[in-house]
Amino acid sequence: MILPTDIHAHHEPPMPGMAIVNADPQSFSPREGGWYSVGIHPWLVKEGITDAQWQALEHLITDEKRIVAVGETGLDKLAAAPLPLQEAAFVRQAQFAEAAGKPLVIHLVRAADELLRWKRELRPSVPWIIHGFRGKEVQADLWIRHGFYLSFGVRHQEAALRAVPSDRLLLETDENEAAAIGGLYRQAARIRQVAEARLMETVKDNVAKVFFKR
Repeated sequence: MILPTDIHAHHEPPMPGMAIVNADPQSFSPREGGWYSVGIHPWLVKEGITDAQWQALEHLITDEKRIVAVGETGLDKLAAAPLPLQEAAFVRQAQFAEAAGKPLVIHLVRAADELLRWKRELRPSVPWIIHGFRGKEVQADLWIRHGFYLSFGVRHQEAALRAVPSDRLLLETDENEAAAIGGLYRQAARIRQVAEARLMETVKDNVAKVFFKR
């Protein structure tokens, strides 16, 4: 089995299985051998979520061969949808993830208090991952103390990337199609002052634990 080294991408990798590709349940079109997450982004909540969308998502999440995570879902105070509507969609997807025993990939913008509140209320047993983390070191420390994993992309704070414990670190290319995951590993290894091969093994261990431990 090929373990993905890129845990959140919006484009298919050169070789299936190298990345976990994010997909909308309505447009899901998998490649043979690929790994995927499915979810309804908070930017799409403004359009309303139909029963058909919820049914498609709930059905896809049961796919044990290709779907390894739920999301991205999340909370975004800059999005058009009212926050209560986003929260309702987020909670439902978090419940789907919990029922399926799959990690939750979270898009978070200016809604830290709300996310922490839902973490306390829902008390998930599955990993929650804040993807595309761009916060400062003090914010990274907050999320780690509350049990989150942090996934870093091309845009990040070096001090935060340096400070995250090895067992909570993930890397991603996100929507940046020009970004090569290999280049991100080289950059992260330099920042964390470890060998690139060692960093890759560390992240692969985390990927196996978070996405493939059943």
